[in-house]
Amino acid sequence: MSRAVLDASAMLALFRGERGADVVAGYRGDAVASSVNVAEVVSRLSDEGLNAAEWHYALAMLELEVVAFDESQAISSGRLRNPTRHRGLSLGDRACLQLAAVRGLPAVTADRAWAGLDVGVEVRVIRD
Repeated sequence: MSRAVLDASAMLALFRGERGADVVAGYRGDAVASSVNVAEVVSRLSDEGLNAAEWHYALAMLELEVVAFDESQAISSGRLRNPTRHRGLSLGDRACLQLAAVRGLPAVTADRAWAGLDVGVEVRVIRD
């Protein structure tokens, strides 16, 4: 059973060795992510020059369960737009929060804008 849902920013912090990477590493083999967030990570890593084998390896080392983004998740994520608009959350951010809500798990992110969100999900920001 998973212990957290990882946002793209948390996964990228780990892959880049940024502050908070050690927190994310603690979820290795014990986390889930929305396919929307995985697409975001692959896009960013590709932009940074990693090839398919490199980003595939990076994701595989997390031993992450990737959850397909379906119609129900799309609708629920859309409903999170108004309560998160003031913080500037993206669709990927909302997909992470929605998955965390459905699974009853905390959402792990590097994005400080999530701190104090009141959407019924525990948010764990990996750095101050």
